[in-house]
Amino acid sequence: MAISVKIDDDLKSRVQRLAESRRRSSHWIMREAIEQYVEREEARASFRAEAQESWVAYRETGLHLTGQEVRDWLGSWGTEEETEVPTCHE
Repeated sequence: MAISVKIDDDLKSRVQRLAESRRRSSHWIMREAIEQYVEREEARASFRAEAQESWVAYRETGLHLTGQEVRDWLGSWGTEEETEVPTCHE
């Protein structure tokens, strides 16, 4: 599927300079930028959906971990005293 994107002359020049410095085509630079943008926005949407699901689950069950419990658990990573994920509680 071919898509045409109109960009102003300043942005076009910037893309061309970047492409030359990276020894890539302008097309490659623009495709890469679009791909990274779409991946980032998809990840952001997934994060929001997961956060919303977590909020709904918390409201329904009241189960949670405190911030300190999470910090303590993460702080144990990579140490001899590494602990398992704490159990959620009310």
